[in-house]
Amino acid sequence: MKQKDITLIVVLAFISAVVSLIISSQVFVTPANRQQKVQVVDSINDQFVKPSEKYFNSQSINPAQQIQIGDNTNTNPFNGSANQ
Repeated sequence: MKQKDITLIVVLAFISAVVSLIISSQVFVTPANRQQKVQVVDSINDQFVKPSEKYFNSQSINPAQQIQIGDNTNTNPFNGSANQ
């Protein structure tokens, strides 16, 4: 290739890049598409509202309490033996 051909290719590549940038910015990203509406979130504070006494009272069942079903004498259930 001659020096003149390389210069012509570089100039054409630069011009086509500029033209494609201008056209793509007008076609794909219009000013109307750049504006987005978002929801406004309320701020979080450190105040805790006490729960209802209807559900959380001293007579309620504690769901975190451990429940034991039957008498289990096996203290190591995963040792491979069948002692029950």
